[in-house]
Amino acid sequence: MNSDQLKRLQAPLKQQYKDAPAKALVTLKATAGLDSPGVSCRVETGRALVEAGLHPATGGTGLQACSGDMLLEALTACAGVTLRAVATALEIPVRGGTVRAEGDLDFRGTLGVSKEVPVGFQTIRLSFELDSDATAEQLGTLEKLTERYCVVLQTLRSSPEISVKTTGSRRE
Repeated sequence: MNSDQLKRLQAPLKQQYKDAPAKALVTLKATAGLDSPGVSCRVETGRALVEAGLHPATGGTGLQACSGDMLLEALTACAGVTLRAVATALEIPVRGGTVRAEGDLDFRGTLGVSKEVPVGFQTIRLSFELDSDATAEQLGTLEKLTERYCVVLQTLRSSPEISVKTTGSRRE
């Protein structure tokens, strides 16, 4: 896809969202089933079924996907797609490359060993290694705009309002 093709593809959507902002609001959904054996669940990704379980540092076998890994995978996927879209729109040459996300966790928080240690990632590092003839200025623009428009990155940064609700049904 080139810049003109991308702009033609997105132009009617951008206009529609300007004219009717409510049409731009989309609810994305994820579902996980709790019918897996042991301490695990099955996540429907839209393309495949992933069985998620405990990380080995919390007692898992390592044979199931760790939700922390999945979060970093979502970040790299979103950042990679966003970078490609920005590069295409601005005609910045990118032949290939690698997007990496690394995150530091202290499992004492997750396991309740220490109340002083937060549960979750303490730091996340996102990096891009690109095969490109782009100038330093173009690479800077690419990074800045990828960072600005990456949904997963901005969601992690902005801490959206999240609600949690549990319902149950009793079997007799």
